[in-house]
Amino acid sequence: RSKQWYQRRVRGATGGSIVCDLNCEKIHYIADNIYCCGAGTAADTEFTTKMISSKMELLKLRTGREGRVVSALRMLKQYLFRYQGHISAALVLGGVDVNGPALYTVYPHGSTDKLPYVTMGSGSLAAMSVFEDGYKMDMSEEEAKELVANAIRAGIVNDLGSGSNVDVTVIRKGNVEIFRPYKVVCKKSERKGDYTFPVGTTVVTSSTEMVPFSALNVTDEEVMEIS
Repeated sequence: RSKQWYQRRVRGATGGSIVCDLNCEKIHYIADNIYCCGAGTAADTEFTTKMISSKMELLKLRTGREGRVVSALRMLKQYLFRYQGHISAALVLGGVDVNGPALYTVYPHGSTDKLPYVTMGSGSLAAMSVFEDGYKMDMSEEEAKELVANAIRAGIVNDLGSGSNVDVTVIRKGNVEIFRPYKVVCKKSERKGDYTFPVGTTVVTSSTEMVPFSALNVTDEEVMEIS
């Protein structure tokens, strides 16, 4: 972590019990040296990070300097705090600037943490257990990749709301390397049965006839008591 910063995110967007997008982009661009992972409502995380990215570009043009991670952090926390948690964006913000690598969590209410390793989202507890077991200072790049891959895998297999693919963004001083996908944890299996039915299986009448309610006969009646 002394030279670069690693960011990974599970892909997949759901609407209740329906998978809306199997290949959702969840690592959002903020600046050339800053990226942000989003958990929560996909639309909130996407448009919140787009807005902050625009503000960071304006700040860069006004000052003539590379944006700092704390600048994006301040913009995010003030914006989310203003809406008191009604914007469902739980974010992991990180990057490399003149002060070195930095990693933050931003909660929907606007509170923040700065830690060596962080997790957010529905699979965060399982991922955190892997981090707490395997994290050590001054890890090599390959060691860090494997540790985070194992952490994300734990989140995937122990949480139904997480996706099945892992994306990786490695932020170094002066360059960024993106792996999409880095690893596919759960591959979709082939459908074994044939669910196509021949034409004519369901009888369709050519006309519609309205039956009056008075013509119906009650054959069974049951009264349910509610306590």
